[in-house]
Amino acid sequence: MKEKVIVAMSGGVDSSVAALLLNQQGYDVIGVTMKLYSLDQTDLPDYYRGCCTLDDVEDARQVCRILGIPHYVLNVQREFETFVIDYFCSEYEKGRTPHPCIACNDKIKFSFLMNRAISLQAKYIATGHYARIEETSNGFTLKKGLDPTKDQSYVLFGMDQQELQHTMLPIGNFSKDSIRKMAQDAGFSNALKPDSQDICFIPFGDYKQFLKDRLGTKSTGEIVNTEGEVLGNHDGIEYFTIGQRRGLGLATGDPLYVLELDHQSQRVIVGPESSLYQKETMISKVNYVSGIPPTEPINVQVKIRYKAKESPATLTPTSNGASITFNEAQRALTPGQAAVFYKDDLVVGGGIIEPIHKEQYEIQSLVTTCPD
Repeated sequence: MKEKVIVAMSGGVDSSVAALLLNQQGYDVIGVTMKLYSLDQTDLPDYYRGCCTLDDVEDARQVCRILGIPHYVLNVQREFETFVIDYFCSEYEKGRTPHPCIACNDKIKFSFLMNRAISLQAKYIATGHYARIEETSNGFTLKKGLDPTKDQSYVLFGMDQQELQHTMLPIGNFSKDSIRKMAQDAGFSNALKPDSQDICFIPFGDYKQFLKDRLGTKSTGEIVNTEGEVLGNHDGIEYFTIGQRRGLGLATGDPLYVLELDHQSQRVIVGPESSLYQKETMISKVNYVSGIPPTEPINVQVKIRYKAKESPATLTPTSNGASITFNEAQRALTPGQAAVFYKDDLVVGGGIIEPIHKEQYEIQSLVTTCPD
């Protein structure tokens, strides 16, 4: 009896070829498109490169028709609203900068879809991510995709052993060019479809306007320097991110950058670019892919944002997460973003970057506001 596989099909070329490869390998393949967010009545710009339109659903359906496999659409808008959009807004409201794709992978594409796969008596789910899963004598490992320009292992660091055991990543050994060639040879109409590049629920790319529409008018606050001196005012910390220079509205001689966003005081702390560089940070919500935390400090390569280069560092496990000490200072370590740990092409794990300036600025602010 063929083993059943549920393929998460966005309508893009990568997940389409994932279904193609598994079908060729003899699996009982079922295509599933998850309706995450409705853009059906939205007048989308020509440059939109998301994955939530009726055209995307139809692209996936056409591929399944060519392959002769069933195709279903799952409405997961309620779950997406709760676990991704609400989380996205809440993090910005706290002065943090989230990565919604990580939340979507963790809570929707794997956890939710895995449960649906069980109800369909499927042994595996599969996606079109550029990463690799390998079975070893000690369990399952997660590795980078072979195409370094397309590697997506960064957004998969939250996977555990149970998920790895029941997940397939068929395209992780291929380059993007070869994936497009396979799609063309198979007659897929989406073979040359551009890659998704936008946050799917913000089609116009204006996250500030999206937050204004979702959160409404929020409390304003002060923009202060590292000495606690008030330099100006702002309309909400959710409209800023660490390392930002433009849009501060300050008339100062030297350029100033956002160093910290203080949720409690609603203050935006700014300073010189040199203050953006840090060698140490704390990591929360740490997941170790092996399921076994290290018992002592280990040397790793760390990626602090999706498009960043990896940097050598020492990872030290703590009682509530991990600490990272980089060999060289890093610019704009941003709370809310993921830090992912690697050893060569192996994903060790990852977690969420926490604030590193807070105590320093709180102390300085207290000193400057105390009466004589």
